[in-house]
Amino acid sequence: MDKLIQTAVGELGQKEISGSQHNVNIVKYAHEAGFTWINDDETPWCSIFLNWCAIKNGLKGSNKLNARSWLNAGQAVESPEPGDVVVFWRNSLASWEGHVGLFMGYSRDGGRIYSLGG
Repeated sequence: MDKLIQTAVGELGQKEISGSQHNVNIVKYAHEAGFTWINDDETPWCSIFLNWCAIKNGLKGSNKLNARSWLNAGQAVESPEPGDVVVFWRNSLASWEGHVGLFMGYSRDGGRIYSLGG
């Protein structure tokens, strides 16, 4: 997992560009991850980024755009380690909406999860 984290950390600072311009690196992540029809940075790209990181490290991704597709990739663990995939839900646990990133650790009080992603 160290190489996976290194790949993600190497991309720190990437973000969307407001307006008609698009971050070429985000578009590159999409194309290299197989989402060749994505040509903007307005498309939510957290799953795109993790799929790209996985491909760069010879790992299997979800191969889907939605963050919660990662619930069906790999296997669940009780005690995550840095580099494991963490999936968040939005609005409700049953919702298709969410966010995905790499687990980096917990806050001291255990009340927050730190993650790294797109």
